[in-house]
Amino acid sequence: MFERFSRQARVAVVTAQEDARELRSPVIDVQHLLLGLLGSAEPALTALLAESGVTRAGVAAELAGRGRGEPLGEEDAAALRSIGIDLDAVRASLAAGFGADALDRAAPEPRGRFGRWTGGHIPFTRDAKKVLELALREALARKDRSIESGHLLLGVVRGANAVTTELLGGQAAVAALRPGIHALLDRAA
Repeated sequence: MFERFSRQARVAVVTAQEDARELRSPVIDVQHLLLGLLGSAEPALTALLAESGVTRAGVAAELAGRGRGEPLGEEDAAALRSIGIDLDAVRASLAAGFGADALDRAAPEPRGRFGRWTGGHIPFTRDAKKVLELALREALARKDRSIESGHLLLGVVRGANAVTTELLGGQAAVAALRPGIHALLDRAA
């Protein structure tokens, strides 16, 4: 299927993988494809998204903020307290012994068979794979010969998960994007 992707669309998918890795995500999801598109799509496409308030910087900041959330929330802390473990005391002890950013540094880097850093293969989620398939279907429905960045964005819009829908401004904003994307694809053809 990737042989039908235009150069720009391929770059968007590769950028999505790099963005997922940078955000320390174990998978490439729909929101990473959106972020990849924002980083590599044609200026007209990024301008269309910017008109809706969706920018690369904004999406990257939101995803980075989500990734930094506490791994253990209040409910977890209460459950640990019930068995005699004070989560705040554990965190304070780690910070005192290993430095304030000890928990941030604790995430392991992907390692290969012989302990070398591999860069790590990051798999696509089922939703992200579906978005790539939807991009192909959008191109076929329009009778276009290749899958462009616009088709990929149509796939993202059509197969948006809850996070991506929120990043795009809600269901109404997602629905409003489709005609603009089609108009851009019509102009390019």
